[in-house]
Amino acid sequence: MITLGIEGTAHTLGIGVVDSRYEVLADIREIYEPVRGIHPREASQFMSENIKKVLDAALTKADVCMGEVGLVSFSQGPGMGPCLRTIATAARALSLHYGIPILGVNHCIAHIEVGKILCGLKDPLTLYVSGGNTQILKLKEGYYRIFGETLDIGVGNMLDKFGRETDLKHPAGPKIEKLARKGARYIELPYVVKGTDLSFSGLLTSALQKTKDNPIEDVCFSLQETAFAMLTEVTERALAHLAAKEVLLTGGVGNNMRLQEMLGVMAEDHDALFDVPRGYCSDNGVMIALLGLLMHNSGIRSDISQTYVKQRFRTDTVEIKW
Repeated sequence: MITLGIEGTAHTLGIGVVDSRYEVLADIREIYEPVRGIHPREASQFMSENIKKVLDAALTKADVCMGEVGLVSFSQGPGMGPCLRTIATAARALSLHYGIPILGVNHCIAHIEVGKILCGLKDPLTLYVSGGNTQILKLKEGYYRIFGETLDIGVGNMLDKFGRETDLKHPAGPKIEKLARKGARYIELPYVVKGTDLSFSGLLTSALQKTKDNPIEDVCFSLQETAFAMLTEVTERALAHLAAKEVLLTGGVGNNMRLQEMLGVMAEDHDALFDVPRGYCSDNGVMIALLGLLMHNSGIRSDISQTYVKQRFRTDTVEIKW
């Protein structure tokens, strides 16, 4: 069965097409680039203006027509309300017009499942790090249980806020990573870990203050080292507690090579396999299509009345039946 997935929770409009063997047939993305922070209304307008172009490109790349699509899946949440409503409307229109089944999926779980499928992992402990989310999760008794998470803002949000205040063009994460490689001196910053939970707001405030008297390269280096050490510590604590044998890093911040390095060393110390879905950490339509197909194959069905968006869709509220 050909499955089409539509992603649109923040800045990325993505449409992916996969077949019944979970092979990727198309992965097309258009990214809204704000001057500073993401404006939800402007991002949703960007998606509505580009949805047809991206859809046509995905179908062309996959060499299929809508009549061959057996399922439409879309990001039901969490995310920015206007963006979620825009892509949900598009998914409903396609479902009704072509008579195709529709499924809304949890965006966070899609990040986990695409990693498991592409990396060939069975039961990993997952560090999920993105703009709005920072969680340490593992599947237990039919749900993704959260063994640690941010108490205030996501690590990606923290990096983007730092970038906005220091005039780094959005998205700031890759630019901070590049500057950090040139850093020569570590500057002490707040390190806030509470069990397996973390807090990034104080770290952000302190790092911004340090830019007044220190080279931006040193501050970026110190910001990354501190934040990623915090993430590695809480992941290691959960790994030891659960005796996990696999570690998965996913979400947009998972693209950072330094974070990958730190987690890889930690996992090796515990004789655990570490992997990251390279090319698919950032938001994309493929992960939405793959999760939709997993859900459909497990017998999950929905109708149009169940496709309302869930802006605060918690990862640990979804029963995992596949």
